[in-house]
Amino acid sequence: MKIFYMGLESYQARYTYQLTDWTTRAYDKRGVTYEVIPGDTIDDSEAIVTGQVLDAHGRSYFGMSQMMNLVKKLKAGEITSKDAIFFEDMFQPGMESLPYILQQTPEKYRPTIYLRCLAQAIDPDDFVHVWGMSKWMSLYEQMCNEIPNVVILASNEEMVANMKIANWKAPIYVISGLSFGKEEVQSRVEQKPFMERKNRVVFGARWDQEKQPQFFMDMITKFKEKHPETEFAICQGGPLRSNNDYYVKEAKYLEKQGLLTIHENLKKNEYYGILADSRVLFNCALQDWTSNTVSEADALGCNVLFPAYRSFPEVFANDHTRLYVPWSQEDAMAKLEILLSKPSPSMGKISDWTNGTIDRMLDIMTGKGEQWRRDGPHYRTPVSESKY
Repeated sequence: MKIFYMGLESYQARYTYQLTDWTTRAYDKRGVTYEVIPGDTIDDSEAIVTGQVLDAHGRSYFGMSQMMNLVKKLKAGEITSKDAIFFEDMFQPGMESLPYILQQTPEKYRPTIYLRCLAQAIDPDDFVHVWGMSKWMSLYEQMCNEIPNVVILASNEEMVANMKIANWKAPIYVISGLSFGKEEVQSRVEQKPFMERKNRVVFGARWDQEKQPQFFMDMITKFKEKHPETEFAICQGGPLRSNNDYYVKEAKYLEKQGLLTIHENLKKNEYYGILADSRVLFNCALQDWTSNTVSEADALGCNVLFPAYRSFPEVFANDHTRLYVPWSQEDAMAKLEILLSKPSPSMGKISDWTNGTIDRMLDIMTGKGEQWRRDGPHYRTPVSESKY
């Protein structure tokens, strides 16, 4: 089997900056035969200008040029039924060409198609609903389910339930994490001993409404009344922006009041340097399916505090000391006090687990991952089980 890898374009502000490197390192370590299908970038900025998660123009341009290169290989018969095509993101501009081609192609030239789903219309808090894109995105998802030999890779157990509710018909496997390269991340910066770090809390998610920035800002105001020495920081790979301008104005107001610091246009190593000198990464997202930020912080010796919501109990192996009651600022602040005072005894376990995500996908592709299949009537049984 040969894997034809359909990666994502690189953005300095996003996990895609390292994604292909993490993946190919894991493939090389396993001795996998693979080929990276290239795409063309619309410019050299590596910046998100239009859109939220990835740049709307950049994603479309790269994705369609990448599909053109894949189609050439399909046309030449270089890809057969023994092979696999892996898409890092289920949303791939130009994807409609696959069912169009494969349904008119002899079976010996039909590879297995693996689509990694990151959210989209099955998630009620995804940005596609904010921008009114959910109707056509739902139809796109149904089309993907009709691709011959398609397999869906869900990031976590809760996402599987959303897929079932949406009546997805393709085989579903859970990979329990996002792709991550722990050694590569740790090699970029030096880590300070925990008690020598700044008494700082970092917010590293996007500043969009589905990440609940208001919750974070309200907590800052209350927490600083009791602990004025604690620093709070927002870290962004680009300029601070949001799908609700009010949150940007409010954050800048708090910065003027001396309640927080906004770090904008950070390169990866700059962001990692801040994490490696901070004590807690805080998250209050409504919509976050696993999150690369938690893996990065955990790998760099930073405590993590997330809501016990959606995929996070799975990611944290039900660790109640680092999960707070959703929407409860009182519980969040009580646990934040503890996590600022000492390192968690479970530090490093999350990033160890997500560091194996690519291997779990490879197991599935090579027929060794049937324990991750979630097609049957008992697909909810593993939800409460700790993964590590």
